[in-house]
Amino acid sequence: MQYDYAKNKEEKPEPMKAVTEGTVPPWLQGTLVRVGPGLFSVGETSYDHWFDGMSLLHSFTIKDGNVFYRSRFLRGDTYKANMEAKRIVISEMGTMAYPDSSKSIFSKFITFLNHTVPDFTDNCGNNIIRYGNNFYATSETNYIRKIDPITLETHDKVDYMKYLPVNIVTSHPHYDKEGNAYNMGTSIADKAKTKYILFKVPAEKEGMTSPVLKNTEIICTLPCRSVFSPSYYHSFGMTENFFIFIEQPLKLDILKMATAYMRGVNWASCIKYLPDDNTLIQLIDRRTKKVVHKFYTDAMVVHHLVNAYEEDGHAVLDVIAYCDNSLYDMFYLSKMKEGPESQGSKDTDFTSKYKRLVLPLSDKGAGTGENIVKLKHTTATAVKEKDGKILCHPEILCEGTEVPRINYDLNGKKHRFVYMTCVGSAIATKIGKFDAETKKMIEWSEESCLPSEPVFIPKPNAVEEDDGVVLTSVINLNPGKSFLLVLDAKSFKEVARSYVNTDLHMDMHGYFIPECS
Repeated sequence: MQYDYAKNKEEKPEPMKAVTEGTVPPWLQGTLVRVGPGLFSVGETSYDHWFDGMSLLHSFTIKDGNVFYRSRFLRGDTYKANMEAKRIVISEMGTMAYPDSSKSIFSKFITFLNHTVPDFTDNCGNNIIRYGNNFYATSETNYIRKIDPITLETHDKVDYMKYLPVNIVTSHPHYDKEGNAYNMGTSIADKAKTKYILFKVPAEKEGMTSPVLKNTEIICTLPCRSVFSPSYYHSFGMTENFFIFIEQPLKLDILKMATAYMRGVNWASCIKYLPDDNTLIQLIDRRTKKVVHKFYTDAMVVHHLVNAYEEDGHAVLDVIAYCDNSLYDMFYLSKMKEGPESQGSKDTDFTSKYKRLVLPLSDKGAGTGENIVKLKHTTATAVKEKDGKILCHPEILCEGTEVPRINYDLNGKKHRFVYMTCVGSAIATKIGKFDAETKKMIEWSEESCLPSEPVFIPKPNAVEEDDGVVLTSVINLNPGKSFLLVLDAKSFKEVARSYVNTDLHMDMHGYFIPECS
């Protein structure tokens, strides 16, 4: 039996009480909100890429040992336009939408203009983020959608460009203890310059009446190495003293994107991987807001950072890396329908590598060709080249993992445990707890089950890093048997599962909101 990625899902907007086996810890109170694509065809039109499907929110509310499930489509402008037209009329990254042949010449001309200088979609199906006291569904465009995390109703459409000049923004911000959020975006051809912008959305203060985004602060801007080909990036790092930006050789060709509609190709085809280029890693001092260190490593594609932290005069950067961009291509629905065996070839390698890069914060006195990494517990190196550049070679901690999560209380600090899906193709059949010290993995799996991104929830007043639970929504290929799984994070053993009497959909990322929030 195989999961049907292209099947349209049904929403369940009213809360459904799940049937729980085992005991949900009494301290676990809150709502896990997740999002991913859920609608793949409208009328006689279909999306080409799984990521493009219209956003379907779903949530598991945990209260007093009971679990309640609901789901609802994100009713943004994209959803409404497609539903009204009874066909896909808004383009996504991997699917270019063309007007009905019965439309007027003028209508077709307006559609052409909208694709030359794209007004991107608000189909926010990648993650749930928090700014101030509000929650938003997000993808990577300049639009995010405010949602009610309890009812999953769709509220205001927010355009980042009202607050700062960014066309593309990551869906993985960082948060500090005070409630401030930090994010990065790309400003394309603003005043003839293309640049990366690091910004801060301050915490919401008592008595504030205006949205916190109105108080957005630009921390710094970084120039692109190529004005018309900015790097694509999905996340960035933050430590106690630094922001870390990876400018990888996965490039958006802006000129090709402007002509994609006319050429009959999608925007994703305008992203090119340059394997002969290096990867630039920049450290921005959080106090001075200036770039203070630059490092180089071989070409790689990183979508998700595990964590970054400082240790004994080094910055340590953990990432999930690929040797090319074939991961994106793997999610074209035509390939996914054919099964895992059709997704690879001798020229592609879908295997992800958990890489640890160690970045020395001083090279004083170092000679050419010398390894200046002084940490004893890693095989990662950083060598000073003749031109003064520092070339880093990573340590490979493990392979075949994705969507890493840690105890977020240790974000920017040294961690030991990472919770991830274990993947060999587009489909995750296991989740694992990885010990970055011993390099050992504990796994959970079950026949006919497809688990999602594992989310760690710490026990109140916990002292040890892994004192808590791990939540994952699990698709059971047997109808009516899908469930929310609760694992004890220490042992990685099941403590409870809550069956929902409906089919769950494959999602991407999510956010756990404690009841006190």
